[in-house]
Amino acid sequence: QVQLVESGGGLVQTGGSLRLSCAASGIFDRILDMGWYRQAPGKERELVAAITTGGSTNYADFVKGRFTISRDNTKVYLRMNILKPEDTAVYYCNAVFRSPWGREYPYWGQGTQVTVSS
Repeated sequence: QVQLVESGGGLVQTGGSLRLSCAASGIFDRILDMGWYRQAPGKERELVAAITTGGSTNYADFVKGRFTISRDNTKVYLRMNILKPEDTAVYYCNAVFRSPWGREYPYWGQGTQVTVSS
């Protein structure tokens, strides 16, 4: 059993900041790549940022220079600065877990709401 739990979402004004956290727990050998995705009502889920086991990062164009992804052991973070109304969405944590028997599976958190007011 594996679980990902996000936290840190909330309501913020344009130009404000938030920091999202995602904590992993359960039975697994390792956590491989991790990332943050977001989905607004009526829109497709899209990649926000990703980070590899080696610490290499990748960002969507619409967050470059504003968001920073980082990880530490079983946790991954997303620092969001200069937030815009267009950033309003449910943010999901994603991680690839390797099971004790060697299989790799992607898992999703339940999501945390981020709302940016004009």
